[in-house]
Amino acid sequence: MKKYKVIANGVEYEVQIELISDDDAQVKKTEEEPEKTAPSGAAGAVKAPLTGTVTTVNVKAGDAVKKGQVLMILEAMKMENEILALSDCTVKEVLVSAGKQVEAGDTLCVTG
Repeated sequence: MKKYKVIANGVEYEVQIELISDDDAQVKKTEEEPEKTAPSGAAGAVKAPLTGTVTTVNVKAGDAVKKGQVLMILEAMKMENEILALSDCTVKEVLVSAGKQVEAGDTLCVTG
C-alpha cells in the first residue's frame, strides 16, 4: 500500500492506495514521438482540442500545408500542444492570433 498527499480545492488529504491487480496494466512502450494534439477533421474547421492560449501561429490564409505540419501551438496548463494538419491541404482562413485565449471546440482555422 502506498500513501499519497492530494490537494483538492486548497484542502490537503492523505490517501492510501493498494494495488489489487495489475493484469490490465501491461503497457508496451514504443519508439514513438511524443504525443501531439491533432485537430478534428482533415479538411474544414480545425478546432481547439482543449482550453488554452494560442502562443504561436505558423500559417496564414493561402498556405499549402503537409500532413503532420504544425499549424499552431496551444498552451494549456503550462504545456505546449502542437496543432497538426491531418492531411495535405490549403489553409483557407486563420481565425486566431498569438495571445488569443480559446475554449475547447473553438475553431482555430479552416482548411480545404
